[in-house]
Amino acid sequence: MNEFWLYFKLGLNHVLDMQAYDHVLFIVVLVAAYNFSDWKKLLGLVSLFTLGHTISLLLASYSIASVSSSVIEFLIPITILITAFFNIIASRKSNHSEKIGLLLIITFFFGLIHGFGFATYFNMIKDDTTILPLLEFALGIEIAQIIIVIIVLIISFIFQSFLRFNKRDWILIISSLVIGIVIPMLIENWSF
Repeated sequence: MNEFWLYFKLGLNHVLDMQAYDHVLFIVVLVAAYNFSDWKKLLGLVSLFTLGHTISLLLASYSIASVSSSVIEFLIPITILITAFFNIIASRKSNHSEKIGLLLIITFFFGLIHGFGFATYFNMIKDDTTILPLLEFALGIEIAQIIIVIIVLIISFIFQSFLRFNKRDWILIISSLVIGIVIPMLIENWSF
């Protein structure tokens, strides 16, 4: 049971660590276009991201696949940037949810990329060759992401209900703020 909490907390801290806020930025921009009524879609998106993240960790743990850390560090801000631009483009449509199929595929793929970014560290601390630590870690990631989703939905509700931001403006503001934060990350990790 002690080992479960170790890997579970590691998953929680991986997402909620403000020193490595790229994960939080991705979830924030992913959730920006949704409301509480979309909780099933959001749970699906977040779970697909976790699944992609877990698969890439699994592939790296068993030396099936590896990707250069410099490439991954460059691709992570790209995934956030693409998601933000997707929101901006989709906000022109009356129903952002119509694009959910494409967003599901993109989210899973981006989960793969983000997982490879953590693979080296995870492999260094993992002292077990079984899959169990990976699943415990994934559960921690999933719970942390759900916490972020709830916080973003509450903030979104406050801004849209009480401060009277319309949904389109909210999406544009959040996506633009995230783009402004991600561009320096992109420049910093430019490796070409």
